[in-house]
Amino acid sequence: MTKEHRIALFACSASRDFALRVIDGLNAIRSSSEPEYRLGLSELSRFSDGEFQPAYTESVRGATVFIFQSTFPSADNLMELLLMIDAAKRASADKVIAVMPYFGWARQDRKDRPRVSIGAKLVANLLRTAGAGRIMTCDLHADQIQGFFDIPVDHVYASKVFIPYIREMNIENLSIAAPDMGGAKRANAYAKDLRCPVVICHKSREKANVVSSITAIGEIEGRNIIIVDDMIDTAGTLCKAADVLMEKGAASVRACATHGILSGKALENIAASALKEVLITDTIPLRPRPDQDTSKITVISMAGVFASIIRKVYYYEPISTEFIF
Repeated sequence: MTKEHRIALFACSASRDFALRVIDGLNAIRSSSEPEYRLGLSELSRFSDGEFQPAYTESVRGATVFIFQSTFPSADNLMELLLMIDAAKRASADKVIAVMPYFGWARQDRKDRPRVSIGAKLVANLLRTAGAGRIMTCDLHADQIQGFFDIPVDHVYASKVFIPYIREMNIENLSIAAPDMGGAKRANAYAKDLRCPVVICHKSREKANVVSSITAIGEIEGRNIIIVDDMIDTAGTLCKAADVLMEKGAASVRACATHGILSGKALENIAASALKEVLITDTIPLRPRPDQDTSKITVISMAGVFASIIRKVYYYEPISTEFIF
């Protein structure tokens, strides 16, 4: 009897819609010899005290299992992923790969003050202990987080979809801006590809999510500026940067950020700001309340990029072409 190896795709609660889009992408690029891709069957049981237990309702024995889950708060999203990984290993899966479009706790990549944890390293340890043999993620807040893992990490960038989209917009007098010094590398990479000037903003922060002042350096007056970043949380920094750039004579200000966390009053802040448009990806689902204005938000999918990488990893094909910055 020959051993038949197979791929199995499963989704946790926070990334089911994203997983379905990836599966659509896989079916669009599959060869005639490949079986049709589908989402595997699983269930999530909940106890009255809030504890939950995921389970596979079909066999994963001998399969390469891909589990989709972005780990934005609450911590339940991370815990559900860890339990799904553990369940797959205990059910004799051959390999378990965690597909994490958004890697939560990535802002805790170092000790920036005494007596704090390094949350990103802890999450890396938990994923490995649970049984993950590979991680796929997008635009980590700090690239060096890849070094926290002792397993392969496929780290892709949203520039793969953002740059072609921006190019198709045909914006005249375009400049790319970094919202802070830490984003200068990303802004320079975008500007080089789009062949336009770079603007660097410098922010002074009182505490998390509270910025006291922003200054901007570069070619601003009369320019149509796009601020690029890895995430938008409360959008306070982003909106303040847009105001500063407009005060300095910018013709318009847009933004693009991979992960639309959009916590607190982020959508209200964006709606009331000088920003003309905000581009985000679907690594985190956009779930506004009915009374929230999202007319300035444009969502661009990363599903096609992840579909290509998943297929190449499964078939042991080179994936270097997917890793443009």
